Amino acid sequence: MTDAANALEMRNITKTFPGVLANDAVTFTARKGEVHALLGENGAGKSTLMNILSGLYRPDQGEILINGAPVEFHSPRDAIQAGVGMVHQHFMLVSSQSVAENIILGLRHVSFILNTDEIEARRPPHRAHSTVCRSTRTPRCSGSRWANSSASRSSSCSIAAHRF
Repeated sequence: MTDAANALEMRNITKTFPGVLANDAVTFTARKGEVHALLGENGAGKSTLMNILSGLYRPDQGEILINGAPVEFHSPRDAIQAGVGMVHQHFMLVSSQSVAENIILGLRHVSFILNTDEIEARRPPHRAHSTVCRSTRTPRCSGSRWANSSASRSSSCSIAAHRF
């Protein structure tokens, strides 16, 4: 297998915290279209590795390649711009805000004002929040509050947020 076949490579990733070696020269490779599960005991470094990949942490050593090109993520925004996003186990959302408002929080440039009361008023009462937008294939859940959402709906809407 050549490097060009790999959509993602994490090579020799090492991350330490005071008194803890969280990742010790970890290498992970994924090709386009593959789905992986990262399994291990509590404290094995799974979350740390994914936080490095999503730009929350910087590795002490090692490199990340996307489609064969080295990348350095200084923030989650950098990772998202490279096509890497993470839906966390514990959603990093503002529960008192609507789904649309949470998505907008992550946007760099917003050139409109969101009137959630108007959105809510226009939605037919018989429509469930779980319908899917035909054009983007993402959940239509803009008026609902995160606090009122099931885990699966919150997960779906978190994924939708990464598409923007």
